[in-house]
Amino acid sequence: MTTFISSTPTGEVLRSTTNITPDAVAPACLSRPRPFGFGRNAVQAAASIHEPAVLRRHPHLVRFSDVEADLDLLIDRAIAAIMDGEPTEDEILGHYVNIASLVRAVSFREGKLLEQAVDRLAKANPHVLVLSQSLKLPLVKAAMEALSGNDWTCLDGVKLDCEAPAKGSYTPDLIIVNRARHTAYILDLKRSLASYGDTSRLEELKIKMMASAMVLPDWLYKNHKRLMVDTVEVAIVDGASRPSDHANGVWALSEIDDLLEIDGVAACMAELRLRFGSRVQQLLEVEARRAIGVNERAMTVAAEMVGHSSVPIPSRVNLNGPSRAFEEDQAACSGDDDLARDDLTCDDLGDDVFGACDGIEDDAPKPIFFRVGYARRPAAH
Repeated sequence: MTTFISSTPTGEVLRSTTNITPDAVAPACLSRPRPFGFGRNAVQAAASIHEPAVLRRHPHLVRFSDVEADLDLLIDRAIAAIMDGEPTEDEILGHYVNIASLVRAVSFREGKLLEQAVDRLAKANPHVLVLSQSLKLPLVKAAMEALSGNDWTCLDGVKLDCEAPAKGSYTPDLIIVNRARHTAYILDLKRSLASYGDTSRLEELKIKMMASAMVLPDWLYKNHKRLMVDTVEVAIVDGASRPSDHANGVWALSEIDDLLEIDGVAACMAELRLRFGSRVQQLLEVEARRAIGVNERAMTVAAEMVGHSSVPIPSRVNLNGPSRAFEEDQAACSGDDDLARDDLTCDDLGDDVFGACDGIEDDAPKPIFFRVGYARRPAAH
């Protein structure tokens, strides 16, 4: 029996791993929640038993103090990349274009930061190999067709050739291989799944991930030095740690300890996001103050150069009426009021004023033909 004893606080449960009969190992495997996948652990995933968090301990441990310097360096690089961008002038955003540019850069860089941090923290488990470069997996036609006509649970054990005819490709954020378990995880890390709630993009992402899972064993064997796995599982990791849905492949970032089999990873990722968020908010505050200061100075200069009495007031336009100035419209309305005060009717004015009623009916607009189609270049005059 081999017992892994890590420097765990007093009172926490230590789990022993043994090389004995499968019946003895099964209870320990069942206690660990599994991602959405297939292979030798698929049956266990369906019958997974959720134990209290204190019982789901792993033989490896990482503390933030041990990796603080490395994670701070990753944050510094992400912040530098965010500040390095040059925003394009925008007539609508004006002086606030820098703020919008920062927000867009933060959304992109946070996802990259999460990937790099998971890669670094995974080194605490010597059995885990993280692949993050050149991960273009083919979407084999046979895999896509199998998924369109069958339930995912019915495809357990199906492995396809990665060089078969394909319909495009999918690039996951990370592929994590647990060489001790012969298990591979296809991970897609999202800073937040809030924008996926009311769209079909999440289902489309799952289809691509599952199709890639069916060719991953052959792809790893051919492209990564005969690396062999017999179980492939997929997981979409929500960086905002909203409620997870393991049955549909959605995991909260706070549960990543179970994917890497390392205690403390989730706590390190939470501290990473907290520090990154603080730095980002400082950047946004500086840009916001700068943008407000620019507007205030421009208004002050304009007020000093042009007196209030000499500033021309633009003519207002009645959006619900004819295309004429507001003053002209008011004059027309006053004329209508004079007619109303005289209590004149159409009969009193006679046909000389408005013309015969038959003539008015003849002048009514006639139906015209509307063309519907693709835009075309206007004909030359």
